[in-house]
Amino acid sequence: MHHKTLLSVNINKVATLRNSRGGDMPNVVQFALDCERYGAEGITVHPRPDERHIRYEDVRQLSKFFPNSKTEFNIEGFPIPSFIDLVIEAKPNQVTLVSDKPEALTSSEGWDTKSQYEFLKPIVDLFKKHQVRVSLFMDTDFELLDYAAKLDVERVEFYTGTFAEEYEKGILNNANKLKAAAIHAHELGLEINAGHDLSMDNLAYLKSIMPMLKEVSIGHALIKDCLYLGLENVIPMYQRLLD
Repeated sequence: MHHKTLLSVNINKVATLRNSRGGDMPNVVQFALDCERYGAEGITVHPRPDERHIRYEDVRQLSKFFPNSKTEFNIEGFPIPSFIDLVIEAKPNQVTLVSDKPEALTSSEGWDTKSQYEFLKPIVDLFKKHQVRVSLFMDTDFELLDYAAKLDVERVEFYTGTFAEEYEKGILNNANKLKAAAIHAHELGLEINAGHDLSMDNLAYLKSIMPMLKEVSIGHALIKDCLYLGLENVIPMYQRLLD
């Protein structure tokens, strides 16, 4: 059975480019609206406390446009108090909680939902009370996926960095783990997202092993492709790979 997988464009790199010169070029809100215009079904942002790319104010500006549109607005980050407050204020469709500390360069591992259950539970409950769907950034461990289901989150987002690195070398070890973990999560009633280092080279294969995939969040490779091919061409190219 074919499930449609939504493409969410992570626009952090656009903010990095803007911040490198000060000023407001490129404008991240306009870029997000252009992504929507060319067919992207989602926009993802990861505001960090040091505001080295997306700033909290960007999230507030974006939130004026996206709750009312058909585009999914997804805010990801580590749940420090200021992040929690921002999400409740912005009211996105989805919050993706990542386990990396705020100063990390990028998100590279999933939650240990067993040892951090007590930390996560009240945060998950709070977001759900505010009608924000919760997704947890996860690795492939079955027991930790069981604890994610116990936390009563709606989704998990599988970390695909290892998969991407191995796939480039023709190794499918992590791909097989992802496939098994996706089936396990699906059986637990969890919906499935994926993200990290996904590109035109590996996306179709990922979809083939995770046919139930709800959403992929792609930033770095997609923005790089835009430099050569243009945004208006790149978004449909990625969507064709998901079909």
